[in-house]
Amino acid sequence: MSEKPSDDQPSGSEIPDDVWEQFTRDTERDIRTSAPKEPSARARLVTERLREQDARGESPPGWRTGPAWQEMNGQAARRRKLWGFIGVPLAAAVALVALKPSLLPGDPFGTGESQAAEASPLPAESTAPTAAPGASDPETPTLDRPFAGSPALRWADGEAGIVLPEAKPVGAVPAGRVEQALKLTKKLLVGANLDPKTVRGARPEAALSVLDPKQPGLLDELDTGLRSPSRKHDPVTLFSRFDPDEVRPVGDVIKTRGRMTFKKGTQGGVAVRADYTFVYPVVQADGPTEVTRTIVRRVLDVELADPARYEVTSGRLLLMHYDQEIGNSSCFVNDGYLHPEFSSDASAGPSPSGPATDPYDRSRELERGDGGDCGTVTRT
Repeated sequence: MSEKPSDDQPSGSEIPDDVWEQFTRDTERDIRTSAPKEPSARARLVTERLREQDARGESPPGWRTGPAWQEMNGQAARRRKLWGFIGVPLAAAVALVALKPSLLPGDPFGTGESQAAEASPLPAESTAPTAAPGASDPETPTLDRPFAGSPALRWADGEAGIVLPEAKPVGAVPAGRVEQALKLTKKLLVGANLDPKTVRGARPEAALSVLDPKQPGLLDELDTGLRSPSRKHDPVTLFSRFDPDEVRPVGDVIKTRGRMTFKKGTQGGVAVRADYTFVYPVVQADGPTEVTRTIVRRVLDVELADPARYEVTSGRLLLMHYDQEIGNSSCFVNDGYLHPEFSSDASAGPSPSGPATDPYDRSRELERGDGGDCGTVTRT
């Protein structure tokens, strides 16, 4: 049984075929136009990124105001061409970062392994510190991060840590002579403590070339120590030297921190005091990859005398006095080298009997003596 159409509704037979076909076509078109479309992958990515930016309260760069507009004037085209060449290496880098996220600068995934990059460097030391550096994170140094867990992480690298003060006249000594004395002192420090050849046990020629050969007995004593080291003549009292058969440096960075001051000298010239600490990360030459550090603080008093009044060599320094404090080096070994101790290889020598000392504490004055005390360090 079929339903009879009402009087106000025409039956299908009353609608002309051409009109019905047009109606069908229009209906299908409207349905296709209004039906929701599945967004593309790129559209979904952009939408998600915008949603995240909105949640963080950020706004995308405005047109002609953000980085895209600032990179114009030819740079954008060159950058697009570069992507074609670096695409494959970039994919390899992404795969590597997936295995080790800490390779990304800033440690965006919070792995905590890139704090060296995040640690802001300390300003140059202009006055004596009033206290020791605060406690560092208890991190174990590694080959990739040899200064992890050390206050030296924020210290300057090598020569960059030896910042000369502004040279000014001292009495009758002009500023030019003061500047010469400061530069010679820096050359002595670098040659004695930072020169790779010196650190690896070679003769410290660069440092020796700064010292005055006319200073009675000085170079002879240093030569004796370098040739036949002993307790009385041990070159490590002035030079930082490691036995290459025993240890090797980790990387080529030695952390440095200190300051330099000057005043009127006693030999008609300018006297300079240099107080610097150097931190050396090392591993055993043939053994485990355990990283340890030796910390050496040196205080030197030198003078650039007046050659017109004293029998000295022009352009050479008189070494008036020098003190040192060496942290993490075997006691009672006087063979001309520093001997770092590793936790995996305890020393068989005599037990330390002196006080415990923080080798990073630069607020302390070094006590002058014969260096016979053998203490312990509170950290390396």
